[in-house]
Amino acid sequence: MEYSDKQLQIMEAAEFLFAENGFHGTSVRDIADKANINLAMVSYYFGSKEKLLEAIFSYRGESIKLKLESILQQQGMSSLEKVYLLVDHYIDKIMNRQHFHRILAREQVLNNSGPITDLILDMKRRNLEIISRLIHEGQEKGEFRKGIDIPMMMSVMVGTASNLITSKQYYKVLSNLEALPEEQFQQYIRDTLSKHLKFLFKTILTHEV
Repeated sequence: MEYSDKQLQIMEAAEFLFAENGFHGTSVRDIADKANINLAMVSYYFGSKEKLLEAIFSYRGESIKLKLESILQQQGMSSLEKVYLLVDHYIDKIMNRQHFHRILAREQVLNNSGPITDLILDMKRRNLEIISRLIHEGQEKGEFRKGIDIPMMMSVMVGTASNLITSKQYYKVLSNLEALPEEQFQQYIRDTLSKHLKFLFKTILTHEV
């Protein structure tokens, strides 16, 4: 579905507030005020707060799917190089869309049924299907070993990245990096996480166990 600039403006405002205050702690008026729009526009474009949250998940899910497809279709790259692109994409996605990932984490903990749960499951299935094609491509080329647990591999990647990024201030203290300016620390986190996950996945994908 294509969204207008005004709809995206409302979705960005809602995403921020849902992440900060929770879904139930955010009113439609809060969203309208944050988006600097008339209150009635939220209902006009989305119908309800619930439908607005569903739109956010649909929009983010489609964006992820398109990016994964583009990685799979890269020409002149080995399957391992594509996996490395995948790793960097997920790190950047989580770092740049922390509000959405806070909502995603909360919904996965609090809810096990309903439209949002269905959207999350559909998003995970689509992503897994694309990534499975990438892994199978590498296996057919002889680059990757057989018997890869792809859902577990994805859980490790997303879980590791999400945990480190959401708890990065603890990592900063435990790693004695308090003196590092925030911008440099953010880059350090990204580079270190990328190197760690790529080493891990190269080991998982190419080494017999």
